Amino acid sequence: MPRFSVIVPAYKVQAYLQESLDSVLSQSFTDLELIAVDDASPDACGSIIDEYAARDPRVTAVHLAHNLGLGPARNAGLARAAGDYLIFLDGDDTLAPGALQAVTDRLKDTGSPDVLVYDYARTFWTGELVRNRLAHRLSQEGPASFRLADRPALLGMLMVVWNKAYRREYVEREGLRFPPGFYEDAPWTYPALLAAESVAVLDRVCVHYRQRRTGSILTTTTRRHLDVFDQYDRVFGHLAARPELERWRPAVHRRMAEHFCALYADPRRLPRACRAEFFRRASALLRRYRAAGPSPLSLSRTDRIRHLLMRLGARRAFRTLSVLRSAGLAAGRTGASLWRGLRESALRLHYRGQRLLPLRPELAVFSAYWHGGYACNPAAIEAKLRELAPRMRTAWICDPRHAATLPAETAVLRPGSAAYWTALARATYLTTNVNFERALVKRPGQVLLQTQHGTPLKRVGLDLQDRPAATPTTDFAGLLRGADQWDYLLSANRHSTLVWEKAVPSSYTTLEYGYPRNDAFHRATPEEVVALRERLGVPPGSTAILYAPTHRDYRRSRPEHLDFERVLRDLGPRFTILSRAHLTYADAPAEPLHHPRLVDVSAYPSVEELCLASDALVTDYSSLMFDYAALDRPIVIHADDWEAYEAARGTYFDLRACPPGAIARTQDELVDIFTTGHWKGSRSAQLRAAFRARFCSYDDGHAAERVVRRVFLNQPAAIPPITPLEDRRPTPAAPSPVREPTLTASLRR
Repeated sequence: MPRFSVIVPAYKVQAYLQESLDSVLSQSFTDLELIAVDDASPDACGSIIDEYAARDPRVTAVHLAHNLGLGPARNAGLARAAGDYLIFLDGDDTLAPGALQAVTDRLKDTGSPDVLVYDYARTFWTGELVRNRLAHRLSQEGPASFRLADRPALLGMLMVVWNKAYRREYVEREGLRFPPGFYEDAPWTYPALLAAESVAVLDRVCVHYRQRRTGSILTTTTRRHLDVFDQYDRVFGHLAARPELERWRPAVHRRMAEHFCALYADPRRLPRACRAEFFRRASALLRRYRAAGPSPLSLSRTDRIRHLLMRLGARRAFRTLSVLRSAGLAAGRTGASLWRGLRESALRLHYRGQRLLPLRPELAVFSAYWHGGYACNPAAIEAKLRELAPRMRTAWICDPRHAATLPAETAVLRPGSAAYWTALARATYLTTNVNFERALVKRPGQVLLQTQHGTPLKRVGLDLQDRPAATPTTDFAGLLRGADQWDYLLSANRHSTLVWEKAVPSSYTTLEYGYPRNDAFHRATPEEVVALRERLGVPPGSTAILYAPTHRDYRRSRPEHLDFERVLRDLGPRFTILSRAHLTYADAPAEPLHHPRLVDVSAYPSVEELCLASDALVTDYSSLMFDYAALDRPIVIHADDWEAYEAARGTYFDLRACPPGAIARTQDELVDIFTTGHWKGSRSAQLRAAFRARFCSYDDGHAAERVVRRVFLNQPAAIPPITPLEDRRPTPAAPSPVREPTLTASLRR
C-alpha cells in the first residue's frame, strides 16, 4: 500500500499535463501511486497519460468513455486509490519539489490527522510566483493537530480540494464524493474540514496553482457558473443532516456570500444574458440559508455592505458601481494615440469607419514574414483556396518590392495604405505566419488563422521571459493580446502543439494538419526537380548541398560559420553548395566569394524549391530541418556552437541527443561526413527515420487542402485523412552521380 494516492484529472490540458505528471513522479519521496484520469479529453491528454503509464509502474491510466467533468473524474480516480492519504492535483498545476517529503514528515509529526492543509502559490504566465496572502493562517505554532473549532480561520482560506491531504480511511468513513458541475470543490471541502476529528497544517508551498489565461473555469464565460447554487445547496443539506455541524452555518453562509460576490464581479465568467438571473438566485439562497448568531470569521465593513446588497437583491447598486469603474478605465485609454501624425490618425479613422460596413464573405487577406513576398504556409493555403474555391478573392499584404512574387490573381496591399486598412476591416478571412498590425481589432465574424513558420526547437513566446536578450520584444502582454485574436493555430506536429499552447496560451483552436508549404515535397515531379537545378545553376551530376544556418541572438553581425573556399576544395568537384543566409541578415550581406560551385540563394523566394533541388541539407538549429525531414533526404547538423546557442536562446530539447542525421562539431568533421559517405549511410538513415516519425506526423501533401476545407469552406467531412508515414512517397532527389552511368547504359540498351 503506497503512502500517497495522487489523483490527477485531465481535460484539455495537453500543454501542461506532462509538467504536472513530472512534478509528481520526480518527487524525492517515491512511495506513491499516480492515478491519471483522462476525462474523454479531445486533445492528446489520453495518449500522454498512456505514455507515462507505459514507462512508470506507479502510474495508473484511467480513461472515461464520456466527458463527465472534474468532480466525476476525481471520483473515478478515488475508486482506484489504495494509498494511506489522498492528494488531488489538477492537470495544469504542479507539485513543488520536495512537497511530498514535507507532507509525509508533517503527517508523522502530527499523528496522522484526518486532514492536512498546506500552502500554495499562484504562478502567472509572466513567470511571477505569488504565495497565498493568507499563508500566516498556516502557522505551525500551537498543538500539532486540532479540530477546526480551535482554528476557525482556516475556513476563510481558499476552499479547494488540492491544497490538502486526506486520510483515505476518513474519506471512506464519511462517504465523501464529488458532485458533477462547476465548483465541485465546495461540497467536498466544507464537509471534510467541518467533520474532521483532527486537522493539521503545513506552512510550506506544496502546490503551484497555474493562473491560465484561457481555458480554465475562471476564464470561461458560460452559464455553467450557475452550478454554484446547486453546490451550496448540497453543502447546507449536509449541515442539516448533521446536527452537530449546524453551529457552522453562519460561517459557511458568510463564505458563500463572499463567493457569490466575487463570482458576480468577475466579468469573465457570467454571460450577460444570465447576470440578472445569477443575482436573483444568489439573493434567494442568501436569504434561505441565513442563520442567526455570530460567525467566527471576521469581515470588513465594505464586505458587509456588499453581502447585504446582494442578499437584498439590490442589483442596481452593483451595476452602477461597475459602470462607473468601466467608464474610468475607458477614459484612461482615450487619447493614448493623440501624438500620432495626421495621416495615421486619418487612416485609423478610415479603418474604424470601414469596420462599420458589412464583412466581405469572399475576401481573404494573407501575409507572410512581416510584409514579405509570396511564401511559406500562407502562400500554399492561398493557392489551394483559389483552386478549391475560385469564387474567393484573395489579397496579399507585402512591401511593393516583393509584389513581383505574387500570382496575377492575387491583389497587392501596400502596408499602411487606405486599401490595406479597408481589407483588414472587411475581409472575412485573415491568414499570416507572424502577426498582423497591433491596431487590428478582429470583428465578430472575422476568422484569423495563424500558421506559424517553423517547428520550434528554440524557445518562443512566454518561454523567453527569462531571456530578454533573445526576444525581439518584452511586451509579452501585447503578444498575448494578439494571440487572443487567433481563431486557429496551425501545427506541424504534436511537439509544436504542446509548445505553442503553453508558450502562447489563448483560446484558439489548434489544427494538427501539417504544414501546407511542405505539400510541394509530395507533389513535385522528378522533371520539375531537374528544371529547378538547371535554373539554380547546379551542374549535372553534382551533389547539391543546401546550407541554411539560422540566426544567432547573441550576435548582431552576420556570422560566417564555414570557410566555403576551403570546404569546396576539400569536398572536391562532385559537390555544389547552395548557401542561404537567414532572412534577418538580409541587410548584412557577406563578403562576396566567387566560386563556380557556390551559389548564393539567399534572395531566392521559395525555400521549398531549394529543398527540392538539393540532395542534402546542412543546417545548425534552423527549423528548416523539420520540414526537410518530410522529404526523407539526408540532413547533417553542423553544431559548432551549441552551448552558446542554447545558453542565449534556450531550446526545448537537446538536438544532439536526437538528431535527424549525422552531427559535425567542426568544419573538418563536416567535410569528413560527406567525403566518407556517412551523410547518406545506414546510421544517418536510421536517425532520420526516428526524427521523421516524431516531427513529420502530418506532412503528407494534403495539409493545405485540410486547412481550406476546415477554415474557409466549412467542409469537415471532406478533410483528407492523414496518410501513414510508411505509405508516403515524397519527391525523390535528382539521380546521384554514382547511378548515372548505369542509367545511361540501360537507356542505350
